[in-house]
Amino acid sequence: MNQRNQNLRPKRRDRLYIIAEVLEIAREGTLKTQIMYGANLSFTQLNDYLRFTLNISLLKKIRRNGRDVYTTTEKGMAFLERYREITQLLKTENSNNIKIPPPHLLKRN
Repeated sequence: MNQRNQNLRPKRRDRLYIIAEVLEIAREGTLKTQIMYGANLSFTQLNDYLRFTLNISLLKKIRRNGRDVYTTTEKGMAFLERYREITQLLKTENSNNIKIPPPHLLKRN
């Protein structure tokens, strides 16, 4: 993640924010390490989030060229869309104590 996006990231991220970030990173299919670095997660945190998102079918794991590739499912895309809608609703309320994700997570398809 580049320096500009790191400056937009809230200091403390909640669970839904991190899930949305993982799903956004995996949209086109990506490796585990790319998710870990892109979402700024420790190895233990990464495994917890991958296990959770795989169990509820937000992500799927496929084997490509001998490597595990993680891809956002249709259900995961629906989650991202709803997450964006909710954050936009909260954004219009302009509440000071609500963490709004950075613009790269709010982009539309």
